This record gives sequence, structure tokens and C-alpha cells, in this order.
Amino acid sequence: MTDAHTARTIVGIIGNVISFGLFCAPIPTMVKIWKMKSVSEFKPDPYVATVLNCMIWTFYGLPFVHPDSLLVITINGTGLFMELVYVTIFFIFASASVRRKITIAMVIEVIFMALVIFCTLYFLHTTKQRSMLIGILCIVFNVIMYAAPLTVMKLVIKTKSVKYMPFFLSLANFMNGVVWVIYACLQFDPYILIPNGLGSLSGIIQLILYATYYKTTNWNDEDDDKEKRYSNAEIELGKA
Repeated sequence: MTDAHTARTIVGIIGNVISFGLFCAPIPTMVKIWKMKSVSEFKPDPYVATVLNCMIWTFYGLPFVHPDSLLVITINGTGLFMELVYVTIFFIFASASVRRKITIAMVIEVIFMALVIFCTLYFLHTTKQRSMLIGILCIVFNVIMYAAPLTVMKLVIKTKSVKYMPFFLSLANFMNGVVWVIYACLQFDPYILIPNGLGSLSGIIQLILYATYYKTTNWNDEDDDKEKRYSNAEIELGKA
């Protein structure tokens, strides 16, 4: 039991490191926005969505919801802070209409999260019940977020080009999913296993597409398309 717990801790730490790297992926875009003093054509939607995803996963990891999940709290708490910073940068440099949309979205997320917390703590009295409710919500929101990479993969197949799907980000997504699947299996947790199993599948499909269409990709406009690749890639964040 001790060996399994130690192994789970080590795997969880590795998962934290990889996930942190994924949360750092938008930094070049944020630096560009800060320098331009404008959000240009970049969208805040991925970051706003990831805020809610991280909030739910952080709540899931709390001892009175799902005990012995400290490493779930650490990475998603860190991710929540980083995503809030990204959203703040967008808010500062966005137009009035975009600011209004961000504000409305964030208010809705806070209200939704408050209702989830209230209902969980007031109506459910065991960690098993609480884990089930919040775990199902975690799965639902992760599956929704996996819809975004599908758009990028469809673009790759349509254009026969991997220009908008960075290899290392696809590899990191695959590794992230695999590590958290192992973590979930060491102390069986279906709510971590299912979404990250799907994440692993998504990652390996991206890698297969990369291997398939790499030779048919026109890299001549690579510099001009760099920011677009980042914009497409960032929607893959928010995995537990």
C-alpha cells in the first residue's frame, strides 16, 4: 500500500510538471498582447472556460469532497491563478464589448460554482456522494473542452497541413493524459481516468495526424502563422 501511495505521489508530481507546462503555453500570446496593448484577433474564450474547469477540479480535490487528492489541488489551483491572470490581461486590453462579455461570463461562472458548492455541501453528506457529483461535472466539462482540438484536427485533415497543430504541444497533451491515467489507476479514480483517457486518445490521434501530414505541410509562411498556431493550440488546456 505504501509503495502504491509513493508511486502515485511520484506520478502525480510528474503530472503536475507536465500540466504546468501546458498552462504556460499561452504566455507568448500574453506577452504579445501586452506589447501591442491590444488583444488583436485573439479570443478570451479558452481562458474563461479553463477558469471554470480549474475551479471545479480544485473543488473536487478538497479533502471533504475527494480525500487524498492534494496533487489535483496543486496543479488546478496553480492553473486557476494563471488563467485568471490571462483573463485579466485580456480584460485590460480588450474593447468595451469584449470586456462586457468577459464580465458576464465570469459572473455566471462564479454563480454556477457557488451553487455547485452549496448543493454539494448542503445536500450531500459523504465524500463518496460528493466525489460522484463533482467528478461527473469534471468529466462533462473536460469532454466539452476536448471539442476544441477536434476543430484543429479537422483543419489538419482538410488542409493536409500540421501548421496549426504544434508537435510539442500535441506530444505534451498526450503525455499529460497518459500520466494522469496512470495516477488514476494506482488508486482507482474513474473521474480522473475517463477524461484523461480521452485526452490520451486525443493526443495520440494528433500525433498520428502529425506523422501523416508533416511531409505535405507548406512551412513557407511559418512565421506569419505562428500566432495563429498558438491561438488554436491554447484551446487544448485545462486538463486535470
